[in-house]
Amino acid sequence: ARFGAVMCCCGPCAMYRRSALALLLDQYETQFFRGKPSDFGEDRHLTILMLKAGFRTEYVPDAIAATVVPDSLGPYLRQQLRWARSTFRDTFLALRLLPELDRYLTLDVVGQNLGPLLLALSSLAALAQFVIGGSVAWWTVRTIAAMTMVRCSVAAFRARDLRFLGFSLHTPINIFLLLPLKAYALCTLSNSDW
Repeated sequence: ARFGAVMCCCGPCAMYRRSALALLLDQYETQFFRGKPSDFGEDRHLTILMLKAGFRTEYVPDAIAATVVPDSLGPYLRQQLRWARSTFRDTFLALRLLPELDRYLTLDVVGQNLGPLLLALSSLAALAQFVIGGSVAWWTVRTIAAMTMVRCSVAAFRARDLRFLGFSLHTPINIFLLLPLKAYALCTLSNSDW
């Protein structure tokens, strides 16, 4: 928000100026990916279109919105699969846009995508060590713990709220559920099933 370039204005929480939306409506309604119509990740896609057109996207911390969220594992994983596909697809779109924006945003987008990749590589290294040697090296566990704490500390610092440190408990869910799901999403990017 500091740079007027929030990269994803989340669906139920987003508001757009009608005149800006009218300019981009044709592009928005005719989304294609690899030659096929695409209708998932519309909030991220619309945000990228807004930024490409030169509009600012802002975060309003005191805004209040309600939304429906998954309340069981199956729907949660389907939601995460759609979001992962959307993130990968629109990150490719956003990469061309980043040089026109602030350098910090380039770092942030690269970090958002590099962090999970490093976590996946560390997890695969730990699994390989376990299969080959029967144990996991201490440095692997420390690397994963350090990456987790750095990410959570940055979020806590940026939000000025220590509760973000508790997000470190999400790491096992990320390693055992979401990373395999993201790998599957990357292999099935053209699939737009809900």
